[in-house]
Amino acid sequence: MSDDLWAALALVMVLEGLLPSAAPAFYRSAMAQVAKIDEKSLRRSGLLLMVVGALLLYMVRS
Repeated sequence: MSDDLWAALALVMVLEGLLPSAAPAFYRSAMAQVAKIDEKSLRRSGLLLMVVGALLLYMVRS
């Protein structure tokens, strides 16, 4: 399990680095837009992403 966790974290890092390295101006603009979102909406979108990710992981693993 430990190896799976490290592999997942490494994959997250790779995916997080794709956009800023491929299109830094777009990434900067997108992050400026995200900074303008109110906390409640940001929290809800984060929760939604976690639930979708957990469901996707469950589907892939079963």
